[in-house]
Amino acid sequence: MLTNLTNNQILIGVIQASIAAILSLGVITFAKTKQIDILKDSLIALLRSIIQIVLISLVLIFVFTGPLILAIPILAAMMYAAGTIAGRRAKGIPHAKTITFKAVAFGSGLVIITMTLLGVIEWDLKSIIPVGSMIIANSMNTSALSLERFKSQVLNHTGEIESGLALGASPNIVIRPHIRSAISAALIPRIDSLRSLGIVWIPGIMTGMILSGSDPIYAGIYQFVIMAMIFSSSALASIMAVTFIKKYVFSEFDQLIFKPGNNQKKSSSPQKNSA
Repeated sequence: MLTNLTNNQILIGVIQASIAAILSLGVITFAKTKQIDILKDSLIALLRSIIQIVLISLVLIFVFTGPLILAIPILAAMMYAAGTIAGRRAKGIPHAKTITFKAVAFGSGLVIITMTLLGVIEWDLKSIIPVGSMIIANSMNTSALSLERFKSQVLNHTGEIESGLALGASPNIVIRPHIRSAISAALIPRIDSLRSLGIVWIPGIMTGMILSGSDPIYAGIYQFVIMAMIFSSSALASIMAVTFIKKYVFSEFDQLIFKPGNNQKKSSSPQKNSA
């Protein structure tokens, strides 16, 4: 329909973005009528997203013509940004930004490097950067979710954890069920995406490959490859995020220091809290 009005792709994009923004504003307004205040965060997110995606599109025009080595600083910058964003979401957790950055870097970095060396991801900036960004973004979301779930698990089961410690159980034993719960909950979206692939939704990469002339079967298989890489990196990031935070949960004397009422920033110094 819009192509009947103009053949200018950028103008069509602006119109489409405006319509999508109006739809989002309508949903935000509806939420407001239900006493759900998401106005500020949503408006900032919408504005940032359109500015960021346009800017990165302009940058990629020049990046894609550059040497392959450019992939390293670009992906590293994405990992740092992902760790920062995820850390901000994990409120009340000591050293959250450092934890999420290390988790995202480990999970996504290991998968990207391994799959590139094996030839699954092509040695091409046009492949490494887009695929890498998807892997990093999903690792970011999963690491933040796992930390949030872990925090709520520990804070909601403080008495149970302290009782276990008082009875002589080690910190690793009393915290293990809450680690499992946090990781399982964080991976629900990734597992559901795999289960629904091709039935509930057809991802954009597969659609784009088909429209560009690729064999539909190969496009479907490659989309599975992408989803499997996303799942693997997300699982690794989630596991590492919870692993990294464990040392801030207990003092050197095996006392629970991560609990309601504690200043979480101070809890990063176990010796002082346990004195």
